[in-house]
Amino acid sequence: MAKSFEELVNKIFGKKRQFHSDVQTAPLSEDQLKAVSSSSVTLKPIQLMVGTAQSVGKQREHNEDSIFALNSILADGNIELPFGIFIVADGMGGHMHGEVASGVAIRAFSQFVLSKLYMPFLGIVPQSPSESLQEMMEKGMEEAQQAVVKRAPGGGTTLTATLILGEQVTVAHVGDTRAYFLYPDGRMHAITQDHSLVHRLVELGQINEDEASNHPQRNVLYRAIGQAEPYRPDIDTFQIPHPGSLLICSDGLWGVVPEADIFRIIKNSPNPSIACHELTKAANAAGGPDNISAVLVQILT
Repeated sequence: MAKSFEELVNKIFGKKRQFHSDVQTAPLSEDQLKAVSSSSVTLKPIQLMVGTAQSVGKQREHNEDSIFALNSILADGNIELPFGIFIVADGMGGHMHGEVASGVAIRAFSQFVLSKLYMPFLGIVPQSPSESLQEMMEKGMEEAQQAVVKRAPGGGTTLTATLILGEQVTVAHVGDTRAYFLYPDGRMHAITQDHSLVHRLVELGQINEDEASNHPQRNVLYRAIGQAEPYRPDIDTFQIPHPGSLLICSDGLWGVVPEADIFRIIKNSPNPSIACHELTKAANAAGGPDNISAVLVQILT
């Protein structure tokens, strides 16, 4: 018989984990302080509003991106928690290999995490989780790796997966699909690091950001799901910004539309669904050189 929801949550959250708070420590301006301190309705539990959008772009014949979004709230009368899994994968290796790899990776990852975490919470399966959230996410990446090697040999994919549970988000990441936090005061902070050759050159100081944006090898990855091991995913846990937003997007968006424009579009959109579709329109208006995928989670408190 499944343990109570409260016991399961306490067991998972009690595991030792790497935890990151917001690393932006620069003093806020007067306008930013006003935005943060403005009065608003308090929502209980925390609400997640989700939008998604995709486009093949203007210069590609096929879509090799895949997205997954699951949003729910789990409650048993004692604890109320938002729960969500949000994933973007950008396939590579040619038409068939790329689109198969991204879809296979997302299915394998989400199936594993749902079976280990979501099903026990609902009492559908009797066993309780034996791993921490980070351990669970890392094993989910291993499942995705094995699935792509088996079902899409020669192909590969990025995979950026986020799990929101309560007031924290755990991120598992391989490749150059990005996850961002957006704050009401105007900040937009990337919480993932690109596993690309060009990003590595920037880190080493060999080229600057402007040179990186036009580098001929800017799409070359040194880590991807489906490549020869070790693929080494990054696994991190953060406190979610509330209020604020979580954006996950492929390089068909972030590599084409400046971050300032991404933030402006999201801020000026009435809801996350319209925001995502406006983001794809902006990327296409800028030439649409690649497939475009976006998942936007607005966190309301």
